[in-house]
Amino acid sequence: MKLMEQNAHNTRKIAKNTLVLYVRMLVLMLVGLYTSRVVLSALGENDFGIYDVVGGVVAMFTIISGSLNSAISRFITFEIGKSDPMRLNKVYSTAVTIQLILAVVVVLIAEPVGLWFVRNKMTIDPSRIQAAIWVLHFSLASFVINLMSVPQMASITAHEKMSAYAYIGIMEGLLRLAVAVLISRSSSDRLVLYSALMMVTVLMVRAAYGIYCRRNFPECRYRWVNDALLVKEMFSFAGWNFIGASSGVLRDQGGKILVNLFYGTAVNAARGVAMQLNGAVQGFVTNFMTAVNPQITKSYALGDQGYMYYLISKSSRMSYYLLFVLALPVLFNTGYMLDIWLEEVPAHSALFVQLFLIFTLSESLSNPLITAQLATGNIRNYQLVVGGLQLLNIPVSYAFLKAGAAPEVTVMVSIAISQICFFARLFMLKGMIGLPVSDFLKKVYMNVLGTTALSLAVPFVIHGFLPDTIWGVIISVTLCVISAGLSVLTFGLSRGERHEISCWIKKALGK
Repeated sequence: MKLMEQNAHNTRKIAKNTLVLYVRMLVLMLVGLYTSRVVLSALGENDFGIYDVVGGVVAMFTIISGSLNSAISRFITFEIGKSDPMRLNKVYSTAVTIQLILAVVVVLIAEPVGLWFVRNKMTIDPSRIQAAIWVLHFSLASFVINLMSVPQMASITAHEKMSAYAYIGIMEGLLRLAVAVLISRSSSDRLVLYSALMMVTVLMVRAAYGIYCRRNFPECRYRWVNDALLVKEMFSFAGWNFIGASSGVLRDQGGKILVNLFYGTAVNAARGVAMQLNGAVQGFVTNFMTAVNPQITKSYALGDQGYMYYLISKSSRMSYYLLFVLALPVLFNTGYMLDIWLEEVPAHSALFVQLFLIFTLSESLSNPLITAQLATGNIRNYQLVVGGLQLLNIPVSYAFLKAGAAPEVTVMVSIAISQICFFARLFMLKGMIGLPVSDFLKKVYMNVLGTTALSLAVPFVIHGFLPDTIWGVIISVTLCVISAGLSVLTFGLSRGERHEISCWIKKALGK
């Protein structure tokens, strides 16, 4: 009985944290979309493309850090679930030491490699090479600062203190807006100034995380720990997770570099715009999973597999629907929305936006499966299979581009491989945690496919008859939202879930 009450409490906590994070996301989305417009206008298409692709070169080095970041997050959350304060502090302190060492290694490798790549391989106007090098320096500094904030961010999310995460996130969004306004009024080299101010923003946000953690979490007190077994355990986990982390980074950042090599910075700008708009929509799902992930890991740590299965299945379906209701209006009205958002829309932007949204919808089904896999700590075979499949993105995309395909093919390849990886994750998790695959496919995958097909029917038929005006777009967006919302409510949700939503609405109206 106590376990059922605790699970009910945890479910309410997820709902509360999700609401807090949604408020954060709404603010950040509005601020972020306006900021992107100002930055693109201030920098111009080519400089914006340079910032996007040089930042991508630096982000490639998350291949080194990404696997360790996942290990740190998993170990901190797992130990909170186990309720062992001494062990928790030991994990935190070890994580800080590892990140310090890693920061030095990244700088020693990334600085010379990045300089060589910018000077010799990138398709950049020769007059902007020096500015691109400054972007590299500042982007690398920002990367290292973010690297050092990982243990603090992991502690905040593991403790499920989402209000702090929300406030600091909103502060970051407002700082980015201030940077955009400053560069738009500057007469100096705006690309270099933008890179420098973004580094300052990252530093201020990192300081805010550090101060909050030190004041609120006793384990966030660094001390030297000489525990070879713990270091070995974390590196063993990170070593196998390296395959998955590197494949994801190569897919995203490698795609940017391939587009630059074959099509130049102007198309990079289009891809960058699409990724920013996609990121704004994707943030709603990211926030939801930020609220759910700690409970999946903690339920595994406590051995409560029933509740873990429930969370995986429900969060996979809900992640998709939260994104789909937002994505459908954008998919049907991409061109017009880009015209409203940007003063000048780079070529290829619309199709890039649509493909990235489809890719994110595909990935949303897998996010809870990834969390469950990491929670087990037994990830070798999983990463060899799924990580190996994801590594195919770059050679397959390169082959298509070499054959003369359009730049959007890089995202099309990602969508196809994403679906293959989804099914691979399902069958790997069947052996790892006993996940009931047939039940998952019926309750999640088939449910999602049916609801999606039902939602598309009305907008698809009516959209072609609507005028290409602001009123036509308003009608189209309204139809898409209503069609998706009603389809999810009637077909996508269970009777119990509809009852829960009805109760929440009545409770909110009553207050």
